[in-house]
Amino acid sequence: MNDAGFTGLQEETGVRAQPGMEAPLLIVDDDQRFCDRLATAMEKRGYNVHRAYSVAEGQEAAERVRPHYAVVDLRLEDGSGLEVVQALRTSRAEARIVILTGYGNIATAVAAVKIGATDYLPKPADADQVDAALRGSEEPLPPPPDNPMTANRVRWEHIQRVYEQCDRNVSETARRLRMHRRTLQRILAKYAPKN
Repeated sequence: MNDAGFTGLQEETGVRAQPGMEAPLLIVDDDQRFCDRLATAMEKRGYNVHRAYSVAEGQEAAERVRPHYAVVDLRLEDGSGLEVVQALRTSRAEARIVILTGYGNIATAVAAVKIGATDYLPKPADADQVDAALRGSEEPLPPPPDNPMTANRVRWEHIQRVYEQCDRNVSETARRLRMHRRTLQRILAKYAPKN
């Protein structure tokens, strides 16, 4: 069934195309191996998967494919996945869009939802979690995490977010965080704390 068939089905019945009907799914991630593995897993779950590895490819695919579902990585080499979300909303306003990222934080989640994302999942997320988010489970709140972030990890995530918002300018980031520049440089030089 082509995209026109999905549109006709939706107009006639008022029902969104569901997985199992080979609904078009766009996966946008610059980690090609991860993208390909997720695509294979989602094809087994009944989705008609299209892949893109950059913001530019994602925007082009959003217009060409007009997917019912999308999984978009937040940080792509050529920009933000939020640009792809905007393109998806323009091409198909009712699409279910899941933001998938390894750099999860509350501010980014809020921005993603405001711009039109349906859900937000931190990496690593498995195909079952992605499928559940795309299908839109009716649970009012997700269960508490088995392994929540530590206070050190939350602090590190906040510093990283401000650093990115300041276009990776250490002096400006230090000023906004009211922190000495050298202290910030030491923090940025370290790896993220483990959960």
